[in-house]
Amino acid sequence: MAAKRIAQSSINWSALAERVPPSQRLNFNQFKSKSDKYLRSVITNPESAPKIDWAYYKSRIAVPGLVDTFQKNYEAVKIPYPPDNVTSQVVAQESQVKADIQQFKSASDARINQHQKSIEHLKSLLPYEEMTMEDYRDAFPDLALDAINRPTYWPHDAEEQVDNSAKAGHH
Repeated sequence: MAAKRIAQSSINWSALAERVPPSQRLNFNQFKSKSDKYLRSVITNPESAPKIDWAYYKSRIAVPGLVDTFQKNYEAVKIPYPPDNVTSQVVAQESQVKADIQQFKSASDARINQHQKSIEHLKSLLPYEEMTMEDYRDAFPDLALDAINRPTYWPHDAEEQVDNSAKAGHH
């Protein structure tokens, strides 16, 4: 697989910089500097090695077969391009992250809908300043004081009640 020539950075650095927290700004700037340095070195160097004029050297060097040996050895050297064995892992991780993001979005939408319903319910109630104890009991039966069905003792918190297991042994 041949690598394509890099002509410019495909990274949107300004959009990426907006997402970097201030505590990581120094690391981000160092990374960007290294990336820019690498890109400059790739752009300044030629895509392939310069061609050698073997006929010129054969006509100038008197030792028979020396240039032919060099040419044969030079052309025998093949530097392999490193195999790409991580792209599939990155793609798999990217698809997993996208699935996690989609799941989080749908869970968030469900929570938002539930909270919107709660807000609408609260808006439909009388303002607390205008409520009587009976209005509060009707609106919030599980939170309101109910002296008949669930009698409590002052100050009406969980610690001061008779059925509190933490204080049950102290009576």
